[in-house]
Amino acid sequence: MNNTAWREKFLLNEDLNFLLTNRIPRVAATRFMGWYSRIRSPVLTRLSIAVWRLFTDLDLSEAREQRFDSLHGCFTRALKPGLRPFDPDPATVCSPSDAIVGACGPIEGTDVLQAKGFPYPLRELLGSDAMAQRMQGGRYTTLRLTSAMYHRFHAPHSLAVDRVTYISGDTWNVNPIALKRVQRLFCKNERAVIECRLSALGDVPLILVPVAAVLVASIRLHWLDVLLHLRWPGPNVIPCAATLAKGEEMGWFEHGSTIIVLTPPGLDLAPGIQSGVRIQAGQALLR
Repeated sequence: MNNTAWREKFLLNEDLNFLLTNRIPRVAATRFMGWYSRIRSPVLTRLSIAVWRLFTDLDLSEAREQRFDSLHGCFTRALKPGLRPFDPDPATVCSPSDAIVGACGPIEGTDVLQAKGFPYPLRELLGSDAMAQRMQGGRYTTLRLTSAMYHRFHAPHSLAVDRVTYISGDTWNVNPIALKRVQRLFCKNERAVIECRLSALGDVPLILVPVAAVLVASIRLHWLDVLLHLRWPGPNVIPCAATLAKGEEMGWFEHGSTIIVLTPPGLDLAPGIQSGVRIQAGQALLR
């Protein structure tokens, strides 16, 4: 059996996949991976990448650097210049990252879906009733980054960042198998709630929620002087005064996870955007 066939067999075996990625000491495994990924050893890094490729379709051909002295350097790799142009149309809100579109649709009341039949309350995700009420009647879009994807995320439009709320939590896997089995999963995991205003569209509010996962519990935001991770207790609410141009890099995950995009009424999904579609950073997401 070749690597591709073996990998597909593993991924399609839902019970085995769920057992090996969730029924482990998730937080301990995540902290170990954080330590291991920073070991500076080109030989160990090459071996680790070879093992990584047994489980994913990792493609490093777009990476700016082709040699890495640590797994962390590979996880958070930059791309060659010009590979993710952002749609310049001012009426377009772009995807902040490479991703597979997950559950998406209108925000009915203040509940949204993580998977079919698995709703969760926005107030629990955001840690705020007021924020959830502001998004009522708007739209949510779930963007899932696989471990093999480009892991940096960018400003989907010209925006101002007013506040970041860091919420510590668990590190469940966020793949489709877990989303169909674990109720309110996004509300359980570590996450950062980034409150923004689209300055070029009359200060329309937009909320980005990067959600961490197993082996992925550190979130870097460039305008903050701290790395958000499980060992950092807070303060939970961090006032900000950052402005970013459309397409400007906002930060990265240490591995790969999920970004939930929340917008108020008036923005609809761009043509072709639906659950299951692969999208790249810079492509039209909402209009």
